[in-house]
Amino acid sequence: MKQTASFISTYSADVFGVASALYELGGMTIMHDASGCNSTYNTHDEPRWYDIDSMVYISGLSEMEAVMGDDGKLIDDIVQAAGELSPKFIALAGTPIPMMIGTDYKAVASVIEKKTGIPTFGFATNGMHDYLSGISMAFEAFASRMTSPMEVVPHSVNVLGLTPLDFAVCGYDRELVSRLQADGFTVLSTWSMGCSLEDIGRSAAAEVNLVVSWCGLAAAKKLKAMYGTPYVIGAPVGQKFTAEVLDALHRSAEDKTCRNLCQPASPEGTTVLIGESVTSLSLAAALRWEGGGDVRVICPVCCESQPGLVRALDEDELVKALAGARTVVADPLYQPICKDKRFVRLPHEAFSGRLFRREDVNLLTGFDQLKKEILGE
Repeated sequence: MKQTASFISTYSADVFGVASALYELGGMTIMHDASGCNSTYNTHDEPRWYDIDSMVYISGLSEMEAVMGDDGKLIDDIVQAAGELSPKFIALAGTPIPMMIGTDYKAVASVIEKKTGIPTFGFATNGMHDYLSGISMAFEAFASRMTSPMEVVPHSVNVLGLTPLDFAVCGYDRELVSRLQADGFTVLSTWSMGCSLEDIGRSAAAEVNLVVSWCGLAAAKKLKAMYGTPYVIGAPVGQKFTAEVLDALHRSAEDKTCRNLCQPASPEGTTVLIGESVTSLSLAAALRWEGGGDVRVICPVCCESQPGLVRALDEDELVKALAGARTVVADPLYQPICKDKRFVRLPHEAFSGRLFRREDVNLLTGFDQLKKEILGE
C-alpha cells in the first residue's frame, strides 16, 4: 500500500518508453498485451501520433493464450505482419500479464528474426517501471546491434536521450540542433527525435556524445566501451549553461574525457524542482548561473544516485522531501501535494500526457520567462 498514490498521477510505463524511443526509426513495435496499452500510449503519451506514421501495435493476448503460454500464435502473427509491412526492425515489449507467465522475449525475438531475416529485439519490460528504463533498454540495444565502426567525423556529435516524453514537441529538439550547428558541430544523430535508423547506424563516427536525459546514459556508456566515444551529461538550458555544455563538448572531443555537468543540487534550497534527473539538474544549474541561488532537485524516476539529488519514488516520500520548500517547480499534477507552496507549472509529457501540452516549455527559448516565474520577478 505504500506505493498507492492518493493525489498524484503515475509516470509513463517502460513499455511506452520503448515505443517512444523507436517511434521514428521505421521499425515495427509490438506491445505484448491483451488490449488497452496501445490506446493509452497513442492518445496520452505520444504527441507525434497524429503527425508521423509509425508501426506500433498490440498483440491481442487472449486469456487462453496467457494460460496455455501459446507463444506460437504471437510469433506467427508478427511474422505475417512483418511480411506485409516490411519494417526495418521488429521490437517486442512486455506488459504485466506476460511478466506473470514468464514470457521469454529474447527467445521469441530470436525465433522471429530467424523466420523473417529482420533484426528483432525482445525487451523484458513489464509496465511496472517508468518510461526511462524502457527507453534506456532500447537505446542500449540499438547501440550494441545497429551501429558499426566508422571513421570519426571531426567536430561531430550525437544527442542521446531526446524523446518527447521528456522534451515534448515544443521545438526543443530543433533548437538544440541549431545551437550545436551554430557552434561548429555536425549533428550525426538525435536519439531519437528527427532521427532515422540510418542516422543511428552512423553514430560511431561521432567525436563526442551529448546525454540530455538519463535514458541516454546506457547507450553513451555502450558507445564509449565499443568505440571510445567520450560523452558529456547535461541538457542545454538557458544561455549561460548552454555555453558551458558546448564548451564541455569541445573539451571532451579533444581530450576524450567524459564530463558530467549535472552537479549535485543544494539539499538546503527552498526552491524545489521535481522531474527527470538530467533535465532537472541542468535547469537547476542554469538557474544558479543566472543568479537563481540554491535549488533542490527531487527525482521520482530512474536516475543515478548522487549527493544532493533526492530520490522519492512514491507519494509519501515526495511529501516528506518537500518539507521546507517555499517554491515548487513541477508538472501541474503535482499541485495537490504542494498546497502550502508557491507553485510554478512546468508540464512533463511523461507524467501528465496531453493534459497540459499548450503549456509546454522549450527549455532553450523559453528559459528566460520560466526563470522569471521561478524567481517571482
